[in-house]
Amino acid sequence: MKPGTLIHSEPVETSINGAKAWRVSYASKDVNDALHEVTGIVVAPEAPADDRVVVTWSHGTTGLGDAACPSAQPDPARELTVYFSPEATAQIDYGVPGLQRFIDRGRIVVATDYQGLGSPGVHQYQVNRSNGRDSLFIAHAARSLDIGAGDSLISVGWSQGGGAAAALAELDDDDFGSFSLKGTVLLSPGVTVIALKDPVGIGAALSDPGTPPDSHLLMMLMGHTAAFPGLELPDLFTPLGVEMMNAAWNSQPVHHLNDTAARLFRLKGPILHGEPTKLGGWKKALAEGSAGTGQPRGPILMCVDSFDGGTVIPVAWQKSYAETVTALGAQVETVEFPEDDHFSVTTSSVDRVHAWIERQLG
Repeated sequence: MKPGTLIHSEPVETSINGAKAWRVSYASKDVNDALHEVTGIVVAPEAPADDRVVVTWSHGTTGLGDAACPSAQPDPARELTVYFSPEATAQIDYGVPGLQRFIDRGRIVVATDYQGLGSPGVHQYQVNRSNGRDSLFIAHAARSLDIGAGDSLISVGWSQGGGAAAALAELDDDDFGSFSLKGTVLLSPGVTVIALKDPVGIGAALSDPGTPPDSHLLMMLMGHTAAFPGLELPDLFTPLGVEMMNAAWNSQPVHHLNDTAARLFRLKGPILHGEPTKLGGWKKALAEGSAGTGQPRGPILMCVDSFDGGTVIPVAWQKSYAETVTALGAQVETVEFPEDDHFSVTTSSVDRVHAWIERQLG
């Protein structure tokens, strides 16, 4: 089966006006070219048309397993609703910011769950290239739905999905096929090699096991064991940490896991080793799976949430990514949102993002 093959589709209800939606499963491949099945959502205008622009949305962190699957939530084809908001009813963020506006402009929107979230296996969390391929191959799969998908592609990603969208822009011609990437929008992007160079914030516990480890770091490490068979949890995790991750990965989304880890750290002790082993192999794998290692195709808009120095992804990481890929030949436009944190930037940036996308499409 080729990556991009549509395996199954079923209509789902949507609250978006003038739209129809499907939950789909399709074939993709990971950083090592291993095939896997992925689920996701496709949303298209009800009115028929040809040569529609396809927008692929790469979502932010939800978790490592099926409890964190965006397309399995109520009304999944919706505007983004974040966990840290009064109207939230789920344990994860899900939906697409500005979805109604995309539909009103005649765009098709595809939104991958990523491998492991609603499909077999541990999710390859923060393996940017695996996540980026999932975001690209769902666009290929959408062609089988007879909804008028053209060759123009826009990629938008937030947080973990910012790393995925950054990696998508660095994928090979064979992965793109006839798609032409017209632009990439990154909202507070998490790019693995950048975090590795500067392990502050959520990465601080990697260099100081006396620091309570954040669930994002723990999931990144376990996600890489799923992608790279030579890596094992006991290399970096204490027996307590291994026990916790093996018990919780499929049932506890990111914020639940964070609370569990904080409690166990305080009650029972370290979750990561003070003297981790095989660090060379880990660093090699983290770099192999990351974005920020090749020249991206097409222009990039990066929206930086600079309130309090970046509340999840430090501003220093975001700016370092822009500097890194600019040196590789990328065209990056950076816009700061000083009154927005990691979560509110997704909605505060909608007007700027849509205006920028329309300019790229001519």
